[in-house]
Amino acid sequence: MTDLPPGLLVSAPSSGTGKTTVMLGLLRALADDGLTVQPYKSGPDYIDPAFHRAACGRHSFNLDTWAMGDDLLNAVAGQARGADICVAEGSMGLYDGVATMGRSGFGSSAETARRMGWPVILVLDVSGQAQSAAATALGFASYMPDLPFAGVILNRAASPRHERLTRLGMERAGLPVLGALPRRGDLALPERHLGLIQAVEHPDLDAAIAGYATFLQENVDLDTIRAAAVVGPVPARAPLPTPPAQRIAIARDAAFSFTYPHLLEGWRQAGAEILPFSPLADDPVPDADLVWLPGGYPELHAGRLAAADRFRDSLTAHAATRPVHGECGGYMALGEALIDKDGVRHRMAGLLGLVTSYEKRKFHLGYRRATLSEAMPGHDAGTILRGHEFHYSTVLDQPDTPLAAVADADGNPVPETGARRGHVTGTFFHMISAEE
Repeated sequence: MTDLPPGLLVSAPSSGTGKTTVMLGLLRALADDGLTVQPYKSGPDYIDPAFHRAACGRHSFNLDTWAMGDDLLNAVAGQARGADICVAEGSMGLYDGVATMGRSGFGSSAETARRMGWPVILVLDVSGQAQSAAATALGFASYMPDLPFAGVILNRAASPRHERLTRLGMERAGLPVLGALPRRGDLALPERHLGLIQAVEHPDLDAAIAGYATFLQENVDLDTIRAAAVVGPVPARAPLPTPPAQRIAIARDAAFSFTYPHLLEGWRQAGAEILPFSPLADDPVPDADLVWLPGGYPELHAGRLAAADRFRDSLTAHAATRPVHGECGGYMALGEALIDKDGVRHRMAGLLGLVTSYEKRKFHLGYRRATLSEAMPGHDAGTILRGHEFHYSTVLDQPDTPLAAVADADGNPVPETGARRGHVTGTFFHMISAEE
């Protein structure tokens, strides 16, 4: 008998269907019913897990079949022990992934659901159609025959008549309807770039999530959804990634917030001491074996970072004898300068020669496979890392020793190699796992 709870995965035919608001409302509604809910995010998204935690009070973890091997997937699945139900949120469309297989698959939400044994709830935007929506849903339900399918939630129904006609089509197709959500214009979460703003930036997140939960409680059959959850294959107990140091000072504020939750949890479980501090508050770097600057939005706070002399001086003193690592925004903050969207040049830490600009934005998005040519905290030269890159900055100068040979998911080389200078390293990609 397994000690893991049953689960479901919430997905959709595409982005923009209302999947995230349904997910947050479902998490809160189930928690309001007294359940301990373990949330997950399929794919490499950095932002949604913080919203999940706000909705149900439990850390959310990414499950990624491109970047994670079986042992790590099992270890992440094992974080659900002690919960009553798992609810995962898909990325993009249900079957969307990359063209080249990764460690366990192509990175699609369908693969995550199949790997975990969790039935799919398909959130279907039925705007502008009625019975025809059933053809779309039927195609998604039958495209991967061995994928368990719980049913559909009809979103953005224009009227009771519209809902009735759409349900008729689903009935003819033999597809369970788990609920129908009337069209509303006040349910969208604020966005930046191609994703949501950070959870900490939302002006009244708890009230918004409570509203989503009430909306679902009024229009969705929660009892049927709970009954549709399935206990998947029992994963072998496996450890999460080990920490790169014993005492880790990690930047944590509105400028530095993106670190994959399974890494931090693995560090904690292995006994590492995590010491948060805020560069934006001009905190000095805590006494630690390693300083870690996560990704985030330093470009939105470049003036405050440039003026944070106490932070910068203490970071420089630490880097003289001990390692410092930055990812994406953290990497940019370690550089010489950051040029904001208005063309203003802001002084950064100066521990690397990197100069980045947002004046002429260039979009960088996708999985990364990096073979380290230099050591970085926790990993020797020659290690292969898998991660994900998402930023809009343009590199104007990158003069330091390249940290790695980096390629995208198709094996094409990318110029953002990361860098090393002395004890300081940085990458544009957010690390997910190391290949054994």
